[in-house]
Amino acid sequence: MDIRNIAIIAHVDHGKTTLVDQLLKQSGSFRDNQAVAERVMDSGDIERERGITILAKATSVEWHGTRVNIVDTPGHADFGGEVERILSMVDGVCLLVDAAEGPMPQTKFVTSKALALGLRPIVVLNKVDKPAAEPDRALNEVFDLFANLGATDEQLDFPHVYASGINGWADLELDGPRKDMSALFELILRHVPAPAQMARRDEPFRMLATTLGADPFIGRILTGRVESGRARAGDTVKALNRDGERIEQFRISKVLAFRGLTQTGIDEAVAGDIVTLAGMSKATVADTICAPEVEGALPSQPIDPPTISVTFGINDSPLAGRDGSKVQSRVIRERLMREAEVNVAIKVDDTPGGDAFVVSGRGELQMGVLIENMRREGFELSVSRPRVIFREEGGDRLEPVEEVIVDVDDDYTGVVIEKLTGDRKGELVEMKPAGTGKTRIVAHVPSRGLIGYQGEFMTDTRGNGVLNRIFHGWTPHKGPIQGRRQGVLISMENGVSVAYALWNLEERGRLFIGAQEQVYEGMIIGEHSRDNDLEVNPLKGKKLTNVRASGTDEAVRLTPPVRMSLEEAIAYVEDDELVEVTPKIIRLRKRHLDPHERKRQSRAE
Repeated sequence: MDIRNIAIIAHVDHGKTTLVDQLLKQSGSFRDNQAVAERVMDSGDIERERGITILAKATSVEWHGTRVNIVDTPGHADFGGEVERILSMVDGVCLLVDAAEGPMPQTKFVTSKALALGLRPIVVLNKVDKPAAEPDRALNEVFDLFANLGATDEQLDFPHVYASGINGWADLELDGPRKDMSALFELILRHVPAPAQMARRDEPFRMLATTLGADPFIGRILTGRVESGRARAGDTVKALNRDGERIEQFRISKVLAFRGLTQTGIDEAVAGDIVTLAGMSKATVADTICAPEVEGALPSQPIDPPTISVTFGINDSPLAGRDGSKVQSRVIRERLMREAEVNVAIKVDDTPGGDAFVVSGRGELQMGVLIENMRREGFELSVSRPRVIFREEGGDRLEPVEEVIVDVDDDYTGVVIEKLTGDRKGELVEMKPAGTGKTRIVAHVPSRGLIGYQGEFMTDTRGNGVLNRIFHGWTPHKGPIQGRRQGVLISMENGVSVAYALWNLEERGRLFIGAQEQVYEGMIIGEHSRDNDLEVNPLKGKKLTNVRASGTDEAVRLTPPVRMSLEEAIAYVEDDELVEVTPKIIRLRKRHLDPHERKRQSRAE
């Protein structure tokens, strides 16, 4: 069967997973009476809840005798480590662009990788039926983006279609019949070349591992495109690292291929197809799986280095062990090591004491997803504030810088620019109108300055701003950056909070807890209105007497407390504070410092 391998790349929420739904339905991958969930490729609970693609996933459809392997790639930069390697196993890309928003930061990031690999994109202008859609402007912006990224003349001569993924149609003309996706299918068959590897089916077997996974029944599995030869279950192969050194030799226990939404066992994997192999114990992403007689590894993209680190520890608060069943450091370590096995963008290191672990990754969202998965599995743990990983080069200390693109109402541009370029040591790169009453701001800001900024940004823009960020590069260290300006309210008692006490504390600042909630000494219960920390008593009740006066015994009315999400809590805490995460609740608290640590901190101050 003829084969086409294609990846779909887009910014977050531009509709690529919905588009894949329609391609699957219209190609006959589902039975007529089959119940199919919306955004079927987003298989994880968190992916469905947040509407983002976290893990790259492959599927395949058949269209008029041709098998089209489709890879749905992550749209968020924190999971971009997947994207660069995915592109190495496809022969074409569909670049999906929202006709109203135009190309966005993560569009730029992934597109630059695709163009550098020589892939010729197909541009899909999605959501053209939205009232705010401007497909001609979006198309011109895509052309300008390609030109700025150094695209060749062949890449600049890209075909495009107008589409509505949610309504299931794609047409070559804006005023086309709007019936189905056949125009996009035909364009893929015409424009994307068949894999060059198909001509190398008689050579020895070679495959580059692109994604890593684990199956509860067959163990460690690796997915990639077969570069040459054939492979069957039972064949003996070896794994080579990027330098060509042998890692292990093993027997293939199973060969799986994507057929619709499921992976099914096949008799033989052939050059050009995207398949999954099982049977290895050590081989990982970027390794070459090949026949024993092959010498030398296939060229591969190195795994991107992590940019932030977070310390995971046991939950040692007075309320530990009440909600979760997995609380020991040994169990937490085993879970983190399992995650590091299947997620190559995460690195886990032990601390000297052995009861905490430094987890390094690509961003706050990636860490938040890992912690959320762990708490749903019954874990209790404490999490530190994210710290940026610095790099030493030529005697200079370098720090990561991110490109920030902000779409905001004209009224709020001043405060956003002041926060990004003043307090957070950023540099303004571009500022231009972005449609009706909006301005687009582009700035290069140190990653340190963006930790915890999202909540402040939403407050400054009254919830109307959109902020996107992407790793840009490294720059010399820019000196100290001011952290959170407000102090916190700290409980000085153990017990259950009292409404009357909280009512009196409201004038001191915003509260994070409500009445009748468990608190303990050292727990952060609110944000102080001033810049210093304040110890308060949330258990103090009203003094009772036998004297009654009109109006003094009215019911206490409390302002609803601020409830932080996991990512907001992690970004909010300072270096001397921790986030306590349990399956049922998220709390903030002051870190317990031993005398030596207190002495070291006082000397540093």
